[in-house]
Amino acid sequence: MDNKEFIYQRICIFAGKDINPHSDQQVEDMLRNKFNIHLPQRQSMNESLAAAISDHEIISLIQQYRALTSA
Repeated sequence: MDNKEFIYQRICIFAGKDINPHSDQQVEDMLRNKFNIHLPQRQSMNESLAAAISDHEIISLIQQYRALTSA
C-alpha cells in the first residue's frame, strides 16, 4: 500500500464513510456535519483548510492527500 492510499483510508476512517478528498463540497459537508468544523471563507478550499488545520487531524490528512495527487 502506498502512502496516498494509506492517507485516503485514514480519511475515510475518520469520516466514517468513503469521501472524495478532492471534492470541496464533500469535504466541507463532512467537516461541518461530523466534526462541527466550519471552515473560514478564503479564496480557495486549500486556503480554508490551511486556516483550520489545528481543528482536527483529518484536515491535515486531506491536505496531504491533495498535495500527493496534485504533484
